[in-house]
Amino acid sequence: MAKKEHHVILGVHITDRLKKAAAVQSLLSKYGSHIRTRVGLHDVTGKSGSPNGVVLLEMVGAMKNCDVLATKLAGIPGVEVQRIVFTH
Repeated sequence: MAKKEHHVILGVHITDRLKKAAAVQSLLSKYGSHIRTRVGLHDVTGKSGSPNGVVLLEMVGAMKNCDVLATKLAGIPGVEVQRIVFTH
């Protein structure tokens, strides 16, 4: 029987993103070889962006690496992580 593969999406909600961006970006860079797709979403109003934002990450590779990244991101105050896992 073939091993089922996982398709993992991480949803990362960042509050006060201007202050948290450096810590989040550092982790995304460190785990960049495990990120296939990255999409950032935030509202833009007037001259500045929204203080909150969402980053969607399509992960590749071992599930362990995805779990470690999710845990480290969630360890940053003001950052919440949700996982979507599809099994094929």
